[in-house]
Amino acid sequence: MAQIGMEVTQKWGIIEAMTDNGIEIRSFTGGMAQTNGYLLGSSKNGGDCVLIDAPLGINQWLDDLNETPSCLLLTHQHYDHIEDAAKLAEKGTRLYAYADYDQNLTLEILLQQSGIPISISPYVVDQLLEGHSELDAGGLNFKLEHVPGHSPDSIVFIHNDLVFGGDTLFAGGIGRADLPEGNMNLLIDGIREKMLSLPPSARVFPGHGAATSIEEESATNPFL
Repeated sequence: MAQIGMEVTQKWGIIEAMTDNGIEIRSFTGGMAQTNGYLLGSSKNGGDCVLIDAPLGINQWLDDLNETPSCLLLTHQHYDHIEDAAKLAEKGTRLYAYADYDQNLTLEILLQQSGIPISISPYVVDQLLEGHSELDAGGLNFKLEHVPGHSPDSIVFIHNDLVFGGDTLFAGGIGRADLPEGNMNLLIDGIREKMLSLPPSARVFPGHGAATSIEEESATNPFL
């Protein structure tokens, strides 16, 4: 969903490839809310890859790349981050999330009541992450931080100095807290305690907009 203090460039299916900490990271931006999904590694030549979030269109993007992620890690389950989740599950991709699929979490009911004809194909979460502090997925180890406030199920995935924060922290902004079960104080406290305490060099890959760093946001983010 939208966020505070950030403008999103209208893009569709944009691919950005980079290598960070020896891991190839490719990003896709799609859907009504211009949501980022990230592919870590490659399934080619017997390899393994992990997908973080599943915005609309990312399934076709993966097909075009001939990549099949073994795992899909959901930073939270607002509709724009999970629109292609069911399609990926049908291919055998395992889904990891803080909580089970729920129409209140995805905002389907709220949007439908507001006259927005959104429809999400249900899916089953294979492994719940509530109460877990670490996760091994696709050959990578992630530290997990629960940072609610934008969504009650928001979780941050941290691999070495790579931070995949969904809609918690953005370049110059933070997630909005005016959605169901949102809480601005909880969000800001969580960011300060669990994200800004990471090494300054840590790179943050958000759910919308450009990547940033802990150092940059600690020094310049007006909301923190």
